[in-house]
Amino acid sequence: MADETSQRHSKALEAELITDPLAKAEAEALNGLRQYDFGIDAVKTAIERQAFKLRVSLVLALQREALHGISAYAGNFRPAGVTIEGSKHEPAGAHLVPELVEEMCDYVNEHWNTASPIHLAAYVMWRLNWIHPFSDGNGRTSRMLSYVVMCSRLQAVLPGHPTIPEQIVSNRNPYFDALDAADAAYKVGNLDLSAMEDLLSGMLAVQLKGVHDAASGAQDAE
Repeated sequence: MADETSQRHSKALEAELITDPLAKAEAEALNGLRQYDFGIDAVKTAIERQAFKLRVSLVLALQREALHGISAYAGNFRPAGVTIEGSKHEPAGAHLVPELVEEMCDYVNEHWNTASPIHLAAYVMWRLNWIHPFSDGNGRTSRMLSYVVMCSRLQAVLPGHPTIPEQIVSNRNPYFDALDAADAAYKVGNLDLSAMEDLLSGMLAVQLKGVHDAASGAQDAE
């Protein structure tokens, strides 16, 4: 089992549909592909329409794809409180979740034309984790939603591998550190996403470098 710095788990009232660990892992892997495809389809729709509005329905839909067939709460906000093992943050009560998610969407939409894609993606990544609106799948949903927001703001399905979500999964500690830094700033009344913005900026560079390496033949030479 990984140490708490490399893994964080939500502990909440949960209605699991799969109890076998191997079967659940297989379902999670399949759902990860489903969620990614759903997210990219949302980006393509935003590009086609040349417009994007972050709506609660998209947040719920992405979580539903991640928990399809795994949890009875797939696509729904958590019905009770939740704790996050490995984190000092205590999420808000369940009764506040719908309003907080709406406020998150409002922030993105109100700053859509003035904030950078990196800032908006960093905000969504942190804020959804801070709210922790689901019994399970919060991290997966925040990472994909952040990526959808970045791509939609750039009006492009970003090329290259590993993608930003893939990079976070392969090394979660910098991601957790950036979340903790934003939490600490917000606790004293400041919105400081600089650590998360730096993290996403660096990961974007790595993803796009993958395109350059493929184009230049650098990957073939390895």
